[in-house]
Amino acid sequence: MATHAAVLIVDVRIRASHSLKDKRTALRPLLEGLRRRFAVSVAEVDHQDLLQRSEIAVAAVQSSAGQLDGLFAAVERFIWSFPDLEVIASDRHWIEVEAEG
Repeated sequence: MATHAAVLIVDVRIRASHSLKDKRTALRPLLEGLRRRFAVSVAEVDHQDLLQRSEIAVAAVQSSAGQLDGLFAAVERFIWSFPDLEVIASDRHWIEVEAEG
């Protein structure tokens, strides 16, 4: 049986951010919403020192590649639904591990 894991990296621009506090205020509902709604691991992984940019990593594990693909498609739609965020780039990194036994 194969285990499928992947990481979705999304680079976003936060249009209305003029301070790190503005940035945190814009990102908090996104990060918390992803955790609650999709039960994924999520973190800001780059551009922490920039006011209007952020790179978000979303990690998940599923029993099939199709389930994982569907999950990430829903995650991307959720991210795009935030009007204050502009998606600059989105990239998926796949890992397939064969379970022993």
